[in-house]
Amino acid sequence: MTGKKKINIVIDGRNFTVIGSEPEEYVRELAFFVDTKIKDLTSKNDKLCQTMSATLAALNIADELFKTKARLEELESQAKDPMEKYDDVIAELEKSKTIIKALEIECESYKDQLLKIKMELEDAVNERAKYNEALELKEKELSESQKMIKSLQDKIFDNQIELIETKKELGEVLKRLDEGKNLFSKEDA
Repeated sequence: MTGKKKINIVIDGRNFTVIGSEPEEYVRELAFFVDTKIKDLTSKNDKLCQTMSATLAALNIADELFKTKARLEELESQAKDPMEKYDDVIAELEKSKTIIKALEIECESYKDQLLKIKMELEDAVNERAKYNEALELKEKELSESQKMIKSLQDKIFDNQIELIETKKELGEVLKRLDEGKNLFSKEDA
């Protein structure tokens, strides 16, 4: 005998000897379950004989068994669908991981580009600041040059007025000289 043992149990007041390889505690639980089913039936209907009680208990247990089997098959069927899709899900997951990896690399590239652009922008801002300083300096120089030009234009204007006055004076002096010459020539004549 390969691991088979004899187990004594009591069902509905009768002693039975069960021979099997299942653990003794398990066999006793089965016997207790069947005994409870029979007692439930006889407590509800005291006109049932032992055979009828046992038969109805067996029918109720068979009903529970069939319903449990049907539910098990339904659950197995429901469990098959996800298991059949498991390979597809794993493939999709791997594909997603590859895409994520590519996106991470692309993101790093964009970060590098962004850093480079930030540095270029900073350089451009610094250069712009230098140009603004140079522009302000040139504007000051221009303003000073314009002031100098204005001053020189004012001097030229003053010099032109002075020149005109000097020409007038010279013209008057020449006129007087001519008149004086004419006087001298008339007197000589």
